[in-house]
Amino acid sequence: MKILHLDSNHAILTEKLKQAGFENYFDFTSSKEDIMPLIKNYEGLIVRSRFPIDKEFLKMATSLKFIGRVGAGLENIDVAFAKAQGISCYNAPEGNRNAVGEHALGMLLSIFNHLNRADKEVRSGLWRREENRGIELEGKTVGLIGYGHMGKAFAKKLSGFDCKVICYDIKEGVEDQYCEQVSLQELQLQSDVLSLHIPQTELTIKMIDAEFIAAFEKPFYLINTARGKSVVTEDLVAAIKSNKILGAGLDVLEYEKGSFESLFRPELPQDKLLSKKTASVIPKAFKELLEMDQVLLSPHVAGWTLASAYKLAAVIADKIITNQKIQ
Repeated sequence: MKILHLDSNHAILTEKLKQAGFENYFDFTSSKEDIMPLIKNYEGLIVRSRFPIDKEFLKMATSLKFIGRVGAGLENIDVAFAKAQGISCYNAPEGNRNAVGEHALGMLLSIFNHLNRADKEVRSGLWRREENRGIELEGKTVGLIGYGHMGKAFAKKLSGFDCKVICYDIKEGVEDQYCEQVSLQELQLQSDVLSLHIPQTELTIKMIDAEFIAAFEKPFYLINTARGKSVVTEDLVAAIKSNKILGAGLDVLEYEKGSFESLFRPELPQDKLLSKKTASVIPKAFKELLEMDQVLLSPHVAGWTLASAYKLAAVIADKIITNQKIQ
């Protein structure tokens, strides 16, 4: 069974597949248009997010039996059409859930203690102790939207901080010893912190907007290690300005490219971000976000640790080996 790899991954992936009798082929540079005429020659496809695996692509994949996505989300694949074509789709949230949980916790603690701002001030010669007095997680209520692999990993990390953890999920019966499941209204009533752990779907795109934010009873902190398009940046900035949102840790941004490999989408500049020449192209809300010291940003790396690179690859390999029988 021939497998085409479109992205580089940890070597354990190809090692495991080779040992199981699969044939590995690689193309990390060709365009979607160049690969489409060739995809009929392969039974398996390994991807991250280089380009969409859409209906147009899948119609050409007449021999394809499976797609393995080395990551958690599957929004870059037309899963419904793939399944209709008899193509199995595998992802690997088990591989980077711990990394995401640790990153979310790190962001939250950094924001609570003004570490990003304090570091810059000390480096510039300022010694402002009172202005950087932090708050503690103990006694706070952390609300999670989405309680799958990522949400559960974060809740487990929070279990040692003497805080209350609640979650809202469209699935019933997901709570465990680390988290109580509640309605969305109850989550908005209780939460001091909101952390997102949701996939990108029609239901979650632009979910966190002005109306959603206004429904929270208390001012709160926002952590997003899920998908950038779930948060309307303009409404987030307005909420920070009004102190409805007290701080935000964003590993993902509304303006990311779909591949996650660079900021930004094609209509936004990738170089000289705030130069006079390009500044007018950048959304005003994003420019304001960059200037807010209560906002902590990272480049979509919450689930992208050295350890998770291995685990993601190993999980995908094991799922393929378990579920796909070589003829």
